[in-house]
Amino acid sequence: MRSIRYRPFLATVMIIALISGCSLGGERIYTDSRIAMDTIVTISVVSDSSKEASVSINKVFGEITKLSELANFYSEKSELTAVNLSAGKKPVKVSPELFEIIRLSLDIAGRTGGAFDPTMGAVTALWDFHDEVLPDDTKLNEKAKLVSYKSVVLNDKKGTVFLKKEGMKIDLGGIAKGYAADIAIDLLKGDGIESALVSVAGDIRAYGSKPDGSPWMIGIRDPRPASPTENILAALPLQEMAISTSGDYQRFFIREGTRYHHLLSPKNGRPVKGTQSVSIISDKAVITDSMATAVFIMGPEKGLKFADKMGYLAVIVDDNGRIYISEGLRDVIEIKRPE
Repeated sequence: MRSIRYRPFLATVMIIALISGCSLGGERIYTDSRIAMDTIVTISVVSDSSKEASVSINKVFGEITKLSELANFYSEKSELTAVNLSAGKKPVKVSPELFEIIRLSLDIAGRTGGAFDPTMGAVTALWDFHDEVLPDDTKLNEKAKLVSYKSVVLNDKKGTVFLKKEGMKIDLGGIAKGYAADIAIDLLKGDGIESALVSVAGDIRAYGSKPDGSPWMIGIRDPRPASPTENILAALPLQEMAISTSGDYQRFFIREGTRYHHLLSPKNGRPVKGTQSVSIISDKAVITDSMATAVFIMGPEKGLKFADKMGYLAVIVDDNGRIYISEGLRDVIEIKRPE
């Protein structure tokens, strides 16, 4: 099985106001970045003790690594692969963590009418964005028929997962990183850390404030930057909230003038047109991660209405570069795109 290769420099949402070493009254920001879940994970905590900060950060990385091993779509040894290999044959007992992620993914699939669907695995496995290989149309049409979140059976008492159709595959790439960010925050709070920011690729969750009392500031990447140095679309403060972005610039290639990207339609397994990027803000990263994908699939106008109806805040850029912003963000967001 091949692994996904990410482009760290194309991070979805970028932290633009972290000043490691900034201190006030003995408190400092301690930051550590490592490779986990096939991407860059950055954890920043505010503490007056480097030892306590280090212990908490190491604990978080340990849990994220454990989660990655359970939910890795491309690993032959993961529990998720065991579930996929048993599709159409038998239920598979999984760990409580993996069971919960799958349960949440199915709940969100239902709420979005299938715009987010965790059973896209049979389709995503056909696309190779690193080597820029287009899948065969016949195979793609065939595999797209296997996408059906309603064909996943969970047994709460036994802790098992069963895929009804042989060949079905669950891919949790659109939700697992957000779930990991939430787990990280829970662990840090449990350790008495009063302020922190966790970034798992483009899925970010923050609480508390920086040592000087100012909020964590987050920059949303411009999907079509004017230049490498002018690549921030907008900036906004993030407190007690999470933000995730899905964009057509994260994993893609261009063939004969057509952009092929990783945000695929659950209906036909092909890249969705009409949108360049979607950022969703809510209280949990597991929500923002999956909902950013769902809103991207829905398209700008329908997606914005859906986000507003569900109580989420959104920043959407359509294919023409037009920016759609939820009313609740207008007083706090600062558009950075050059005129």
